[in-house]
Amino acid sequence: MVGSRTGRPPVQRLTRRPPVPRPPRDNPVRRLHTRVRKAWDRPLTAYYVILGGSLLITVLGLVMVYSASQITALQKSLPGTFFFRKQFLAASIGTVLLLLASRMPVRLHRALAYPLLAGCVFLMALVQVPGIGQSINGNQNWIAIGGSFQIQPSEFGKLALVLWGADLLARKEDKRLLTQWKHMLVPLVPVTFMLLGLIMLGGDMGTAIILTAVLFGLLWLAGAPTRLFVGVLSIAGLIGFVLIRTSENRMARLACIGATEPRADGADCWQAVHGIYALASGGIFGSGLGASVEKWGQLPEAHTDFIFAVTGEELGLAGTLSVLALFAALGYAGIRVAGRTEDPFVRYAAGGVTTWITAQAVINMGAVLGLLPIAGVPLPLFSYGGSALLPTMFAIGLLIAFARDDPAARAALAMRQPRFGRKRGGGLSGPGRWNTMRRRASMARSSGER
Repeated sequence: MVGSRTGRPPVQRLTRRPPVPRPPRDNPVRRLHTRVRKAWDRPLTAYYVILGGSLLITVLGLVMVYSASQITALQKSLPGTFFFRKQFLAASIGTVLLLLASRMPVRLHRALAYPLLAGCVFLMALVQVPGIGQSINGNQNWIAIGGSFQIQPSEFGKLALVLWGADLLARKEDKRLLTQWKHMLVPLVPVTFMLLGLIMLGGDMGTAIILTAVLFGLLWLAGAPTRLFVGVLSIAGLIGFVLIRTSENRMARLACIGATEPRADGADCWQAVHGIYALASGGIFGSGLGASVEKWGQLPEAHTDFIFAVTGEELGLAGTLSVLALFAALGYAGIRVAGRTEDPFVRYAAGGVTTWITAQAVINMGAVLGLLPIAGVPLPLFSYGGSALLPTMFAIGLLIAFARDDPAARAALAMRQPRFGRKRGGGLSGPGRWNTMRRRASMARSSGER
């Protein structure tokens, strides 16, 4: 070692160690996001969300129908539980239809498409026959079936259009005909316009808007080009403009968007304004179940089209946001089912049902909130009305069947069944369990076993 000039030993400098990287801080928000994402990616998540969300909406709807319809029933000299009992009967029949649809194979759903469409067209034409069709609130869309029970064929027309349109597009996709715009439009668009014409003969423009939304949903899933969308949308918009412009009632409803007080210029916005009053008086947690003031004759159709307003008054912002979250989860799960399947019919049918329920919920809630004109459509699974509840619950059964038919979901359901001498699920847990399900799903897909 070379000495220094002063004769002292050189000072040895300490070498600095490289800094040790600190472990990343545990972010609770990121950890929660990761856990939610992993839970959502599980094979049975969509199945449980559709089943649980639809049942929660239906049960909460029964509670709100009972609360909102008592005063209306008493004003008509009927028992206070009159509308609730009819809705409960419809929900019971709808539950049977849901379970039946959830267990039916896909080929049977496709077999029902043409008979259901033919039956709906016949009944919708029968509505216009004098002495058979009944007019309620200015719309002649009902047929009496005995006693106080009526049926609205146009509600079943939504289900018929979804099944028939999905089967038609699936057949054309198998034959590789959807690349031609003529095969994409014919006969889907003419048949839909025929249904719209039968509905508009009765004056029900709300249901016509929903059927138009289903048509555009099917065309979008089929991969229709932009110019085709613009063409069909232009024709539908022109027809809608003429129908609105030539009707004083529809023009008055259009003028009530955003109204906060009744008007005296011919556009009586009584229903729209009192719907806003009901929502505004609810606050955060509402006035309490059964404590609504607007349902005492101030708010028309409190148990049907404007039941969302009574929900906001009695359950508050928390209740309305809960209903909105349930519909959002139901719609997202339906999109997931449509996006993950390899069967064209399942993709079109799941997308059509999701478009139908989502569009109808948006139109109803938008009208109650004063953001859209009042279209007279019920809130799916929630409002009073058996004619609307039955086909909607059958459509939910379709989504459940499609969610169960996914190969990974079928493998997961098979593993949940207990076996003799083994634990449930074969004693697997963690990543090995999901890998096993993936292998079983691939084996089932390659062998063609159902």
